[in-house]
Amino acid sequence: MEINFFCPRWGNEQISWDLFCRKVKDEGYNGVEYGIPNDVTVKELDEAWNNFEKYDLAVIPQHYGTYDSHFEKHFDNYAGWLDMVKPYKALKIDSQTGKDYFTFEQNRKLVERADEHSHACGVQVLHETHRNKFTFAAHITFDYLSQIPGLRITLDASHWVNVAESFLEDQPDAMDLAIKRTEHIHARVGYPEGPQVPDPAAPEWAEALQHHLNWWDKVIERKRSETDALVTITPEFGPYPYMVHLPYSQTPISNQWANNVYMMNLLKKRYSKLCK
Repeated sequence: MEINFFCPRWGNEQISWDLFCRKVKDEGYNGVEYGIPNDVTVKELDEAWNNFEKYDLAVIPQHYGTYDSHFEKHFDNYAGWLDMVKPYKALKIDSQTGKDYFTFEQNRKLVERADEHSHACGVQVLHETHRNKFTFAAHITFDYLSQIPGLRITLDASHWVNVAESFLEDQPDAMDLAIKRTEHIHARVGYPEGPQVPDPAAPEWAEALQHHLNWWDKVIERKRSETDALVTITPEFGPYPYMVHLPYSQTPISNQWANNVYMMNLLKKRYSKLCK
């Protein structure tokens, strides 16, 4: 088993691709998870991929920006995003898919469109567990996973903890099935009143961290049984408004970059004996 860590571009958009990729490489990440807007230009994509190649970084494109409430328009724009990234080399695709208010069948059509992309390109599309999307809650996602056998996910349990206002102790079946279908991890720590603890290293958040570690451990243990398994993890602590700011001064209460590096190094140490 091999574990690769990906640095989110999210929160670092203000610096050049060259500087960003150099920092990513220097920190010891294996790649970048790049949240790509629907209206991005070809010039921007080319610049990003040129730098990924320059610094020998793998990439996971992330879809997040299809917001249309009209389903047919939403479907067309989602399909357009998949077509847009098709020419660019990717390890996997992370997709925040659909809407929480679309019907089961409507969201299933989006999943099927993503499957078409996977079959055509050989790049697996994974549907992120995320508020506002079809995977917004553990019990709802359980229904989709139960009825769509091929559905695979990015596990970001921080959203589910926030939605359920609990550490999901009363939903073991939903968590067990989600863990069995997880092919990518977003290593952010949520708590019952929010999707991101202020600082994952702070002792007051040890309980929240341990709940997430327990879920990630189960994914890692499952992947160990697979031949030549590659586990991908993106520490995904984000900027404002995920990162709370102090009133009036708008000063972040901790450092986003440092939080993600801390999480990567914690997990590298935790799982080092399990890897090649």
